[in-house]
Amino acid sequence: MRRSNPRVATLAKRMTPDKVAIRIVGVSHQFGEATEARHVRALRETSLEIARGELVCLIGPSGCGKSTLLNILGGLIAPTAGAVEVFGKRVRGPMPHDIAFVFQENALFPWNTVFENVNLGMVFQGVPRAEREARAKRAIEAVGLQDFPQHYPAQLSGGMRQRAALARALSLETGILLMDEPFGALDEQTRMILGEDLSVLLSRTEKTIVFVTHSLGEATFLADRVAVFSARPGTIKKIVKVDEPHPRRPDFVTSAKFTSIRNELYALLHDEIRKTMAESSVSAAGAHPP
Repeated sequence: MRRSNPRVATLAKRMTPDKVAIRIVGVSHQFGEATEARHVRALRETSLEIARGELVCLIGPSGCGKSTLLNILGGLIAPTAGAVEVFGKRVRGPMPHDIAFVFQENALFPWNTVFENVNLGMVFQGVPRAEREARAKRAIEAVGLQDFPQHYPAQLSGGMRQRAALARALSLETGILLMDEPFGALDEQTRMILGEDLSVLLSRTEKTIVFVTHSLGEATFLADRVAVFSARPGTIKKIVKVDEPHPRRPDFVTSAKFTSIRNELYALLHDEIRKTMAESSVSAAGAHPP
């Protein structure tokens, strides 16, 4: 069990290159050309360094560019300006040997079993057949589905399907997991349990995780640091540290520290959400003039 967290203490200073998993430098992004009436500036001049083995949550108003930044980190889209490095390498496209994704929609193939779904991720990655079975077994056990490898997605609960999707990502044995609201479609109780399990996994594997969420409680419970985004075009308004070792215990949720951090996140987001709502109202009025 990880009772101390020396890497968190270094985050107040600039990290040395060997400590950095992800470096984001001056990233901006817009959809469409600036001359087009419908162009959208999603991100502006966003910079952040993420340490190896750290879990960073991205939180902010809807449309502030959190998922856009995640897609830039994963090489799915190129930024309009700025650059991203992963383990010292410039991101110029997908990096399947370094980065795995877990999305809100589990994207499991319904005609394949849990084991087959996990195995397929490694087929696409090019893992030799001899390695795949052992890695799939380890990943399925890591998420607690060792009794369900031959079950189909339709035979599983929503939480179990997300566990299977996480197992598929873990089987790829990448250093980085990018998670875009992976528990967003689940009920609150299931989200809490999966959050506890993810904290345990982090303590065991030391993976670097970037996790997008709209939930203040989820961000507080999971993150080593929370990057709070402004309204669109989004940029990081403040980094909030959660100095609590992994794995996080359920009683952390009822602690004064948890409440204080959650309240700080709420205060930081309140005005940004108001701005987003006001801009949405103006846009709607312009689209439908009286």
